[in-house]
Amino acid sequence: MAPIASPCILVCSIDLQTGYCFGCGRTRDEIAGWMAYSDAERSEIMAGLQARLATVERKLRRETRRQRLARERGEAPASPPALPEAPGQ
Repeated sequence: MAPIASPCILVCSIDLQTGYCFGCGRTRDEIAGWMAYSDAERSEIMAGLQARLATVERKLRRETRRQRLARERGEAPASPPALPEAPGQ
């Protein structure tokens, strides 16, 4: 059996209201300890991530420096990547 992969999607920012990562839904402690967890512990965490992500307030991504410079030059803005939809939306 292959080890369970990390649910990280490189959107590493913690929602201060829930304590969950906006990207993967894990807590800081779960992120920090992920490599030390057993497959059973990882499976248990993974099973609850979608429900957790549904409780995180989705915020629009901030304007990047590249986007700001393009806007200031009057160039057509590149659309920022869309955030994944929360389940049930």
